[in-house]
Amino acid sequence: MSQKSQVIQLYKTLLHLGREYPQGYDYFRTRLKRVFMKNRETTDPKKIETMIMHGQYVVKELEALYMLKKYRTLKRRYYGDQS
Repeated sequence: MSQKSQVIQLYKTLLHLGREYPQGYDYFRTRLKRVFMKNRETTDPKKIETMIMHGQYVVKELEALYMLKKYRTLKRRYYGDQS
């Protein structure tokens, strides 16, 4: 898979995950676009690979955030707020 297609796939994945972002989709989308546009002139393959790996890390962090939010919601629903 070429780096260009990896970057495009990463952007689409992040955009999809941004729909549930706590501060809102518009906030997430504008920040995401700004970051990708800031780095669009980068041509060094190693630097691009590093940025792709960082983006994949962010994807995993967002997924963990959403899973934690879902877990807390279910816990509150079934066990009440016991704190």
